[in-house]
Amino acid sequence: MTRFHQARPWRSLIAAAAAITVTAGAVAAAPEDEKAAESTPKLSLIAASKSVTLDSYKENPGVYLDLGTYVTAENGPLELRVSRKSYKDPVVATQVIREGAQTRSKTLPAGLVKDFSGLPGFAHVTLTDANGRKVMDKTESFCPNNASGRIRPDAPAKSKYPESCPVNPFTLGSVWGVEDGWASNTYAGYYSEPVRVPAGKYTAKVSVAKRYRLAFGIENKPQTIKVTIRERSYDDMGAGAASAMKHGSHAAGHAGHGAMRAPAPAAPTSGAGPSYNVGHGPHTPAPPALPWALKRAALKAGAAGDEPGQTDGSRKAPAVDPAAKRPTGAPNVPDVPKPDLRSLPAYGIQATKGQGSTRGKDYLAFSANVWNAGPAQLVVDGFRSPGKKLMDAYQYFYDADGKQVGYTPTGTMEWDPRAGHEHWHFTDFASYRLLKADKKETVRSGKEAFCLANTDAVDYTVENANWHPDNTDLSTACGQENSISVREVLDVGSGDTYTQDLPGQSFDISNLPNGTYYIQVLANPEKRLKETNLTNNSALRKVVLGGRAGARTVSVPAHDLVDAN
Repeated sequence: MTRFHQARPWRSLIAAAAAITVTAGAVAAAPEDEKAAESTPKLSLIAASKSVTLDSYKENPGVYLDLGTYVTAENGPLELRVSRKSYKDPVVATQVIREGAQTRSKTLPAGLVKDFSGLPGFAHVTLTDANGRKVMDKTESFCPNNASGRIRPDAPAKSKYPESCPVNPFTLGSVWGVEDGWASNTYAGYYSEPVRVPAGKYTAKVSVAKRYRLAFGIENKPQTIKVTIRERSYDDMGAGAASAMKHGSHAAGHAGHGAMRAPAPAAPTSGAGPSYNVGHGPHTPAPPALPWALKRAALKAGAAGDEPGQTDGSRKAPAVDPAAKRPTGAPNVPDVPKPDLRSLPAYGIQATKGQGSTRGKDYLAFSANVWNAGPAQLVVDGFRSPGKKLMDAYQYFYDADGKQVGYTPTGTMEWDPRAGHEHWHFTDFASYRLLKADKKETVRSGKEAFCLANTDAVDYTVENANWHPDNTDLSTACGQENSISVREVLDVGSGDTYTQDLPGQSFDISNLPNGTYYIQVLANPEKRLKETNLTNNSALRKVVLGGRAGARTVSVPAHDLVDAN
């Protein structure tokens, strides 16, 4: 089994652009003597500043090397389409080159990109001390969708590219890009381990690996940055900030991994900050760079409950307005594009023990994702009749111009009052079942009602994929207890992950014999939602149960080429 690493840092605030602009003009020169690939756009490595000051904290020694180096794109954007035909096929990356109205593509060398977290081994970083002694030598991956900003005032005001690289091990397609006239931070954020060196003066050198210089025609011009590392204490920050650093949600993410580390002491433009959620669950998620094994520990360690405007650590997004009133007239399902719901194989699978009233029981916890392959959004509105606990749910249909042209009843929505939820759930979206080796049902999850949100970018290469979905969290997408109506949307290309880690959601395996089983994730189980295809709604993941009562184990074989849990 292998761990999977994720690259999901924030896109920056505009402040990064000002810093980048200062030195961008210094970038120029002929390509290196090596045979560089024909390249449009022109990509360059720059440093926003020639010196940086970084902090190392006594309570969690180590410094995060956000050195302020960026990849710039001029004369056109850097755009990469990354995809795999199936889980039996390798990941393939293709560069899309736009020259005016013309578009051509170039497939990157086979094996250069292995997953969807970014370009592996892109940046080579060394650190030498005041005596010229090398104290660190490492490489880092580069997600082109990292924190970024404009490098010239006439560049597009907004980047059209997604804001992060996907986290889900079963991602099928992604789009990476650096907009024309923009720059993207090469720093790997939380994916970069802190460097343990004493406080003092250092010199950092950052260069682009030769294989990427050749692939993209990047000049061989390393950047040198003077680094001052100062030692600080959380006590220097004031009571509130120190408490957050010591006990905050991000520190909780490292439970079970030695000393808990605080949020990376880096500027918000660096890509080192918190990012999207990792799926619906009542617990605070780990920092965005942790492999799933550590995220699972965080799910068990985090404190349940919502904070105002924040449900589970995800970013805040504008709500999608529901229809003003319940639809009238005869329901109809017009001949227009419809969503295509598909299930991903389960992941994040582990055997857990019951707590409190369930002490003595064994459970099989997992995460599951249902996504929309399009070509149309799934739009479901719930309407409340005065005095009733349930909302009546309706699916809406739209023509090519976005005009509503039909609707049909599609079940109900219910209010979930439990801490960590406290929002409206659509009751007919998915179900989870544990199947025996003969693929007959043995246990069903009690969790089959969900608030829909676009938590995962599953395949942004499909037709009509929305690279900037709005409702990426729960607190803004799923209504309040006093809501009269709610709209829940699953955008094209995105999926919705739920973490089944609580009794009543995870499978009770207390009395199941050891052996082979399959976790089934089934979308649209009652077939009430209207789709383009109802034959691809099920996904299976093989698991092998072992151990004994109170100490059950689970092993998860690779799913074709995906050896990640």
